[in-house]
Amino acid sequence: MRVLVIGAGALSGYYGACLVRAGGDVTFLVREKRAEQLRRNGLQVVSPHGDFAVQPKLLAASDLKHPFDVVLVGVKAYSLDDAMSQFAPAVGPNTMILPILNGLKHIDALSARFGGACVLGGLANVSAGLDADGRVVQFMANQTIVFGEIEGALSERVSALETLLQVPGIDVRASEAIMQDMWEKFVQLSTLAGITCLMRASIGDILAVPNGEQSIFRLFAECCAVATASGFEPRAPFIEFDRKLFTTLDSPLKASMLRDIERGSITEAEHILGDMANRARALGIDTPLLDLARAHVAAYEVGRRRAGG
Repeated sequence: MRVLVIGAGALSGYYGACLVRAGGDVTFLVREKRAEQLRRNGLQVVSPHGDFAVQPKLLAASDLKHPFDVVLVGVKAYSLDDAMSQFAPAVGPNTMILPILNGLKHIDALSARFGGACVLGGLANVSAGLDADGRVVQFMANQTIVFGEIEGALSERVSALETLLQVPGIDVRASEAIMQDMWEKFVQLSTLAGITCLMRASIGDILAVPNGEQSIFRLFAECCAVATASGFEPRAPFIEFDRKLFTTLDSPLKASMLRDIERGSITEAEHILGDMANRARALGIDTPLLDLARAHVAAYEVGRRRAGG
């Protein structure tokens, strides 16, 4: 399969580099500044599993003329509209679009633009970022991609894509319940982003203060209630996993949204916290902590824009 990876940031750069290393037919659609950096230094990955570098095939949007078999979309939510316009020529009638963005809102946007038949559900569990030199730095050892048909069932094309993605550095799983998986990730991320941004602290530091643990789980309960009312009640193994995740003493865990705030960058707050809060309002569910977290990050964004950020 011919794979087009959109961008070469933390998510797309990591998974795309693993595919290139394994000999995949992979091309990266990147802007000129990033292209110059990659031509000069290669696409470098710093990982707990061992560092490596590849020399990727690069393409500018103006040179994109023909469809690809797979389009892997791992951009930030606020860049999606621009990205869709750029990679539109790569989408043919048999193209699979695999988005690994956070949240759910992007599924509607992609389906509206390209048709629901092209779009798979997907999520990525990898903790990574770009350093000052443009290297992809994997902070923790997790590196999972889960994906599947929006309507469920294990299709032939999903099975073929699972085989393609079974390379060193990627733990891949085709799912027959991808929307359930995505909703659980949405709940987890909304809780993590909401509480760490609201408190401007890691999970470990929040647990160390009075009512810290109670605040985490109040927010978690609000987000679970939205998922349940939407028809995707979180499953027991997920609840147990997150209970351990959110009660690990001295945990340095914080949302990437908080890391964005700490460096004065734009955030995905409305795509995550805003979308969860809007869904709650539509369902008549009261979410006071979620609303406060959303307002907190929204106020940060107002100040960032006023300062010219």
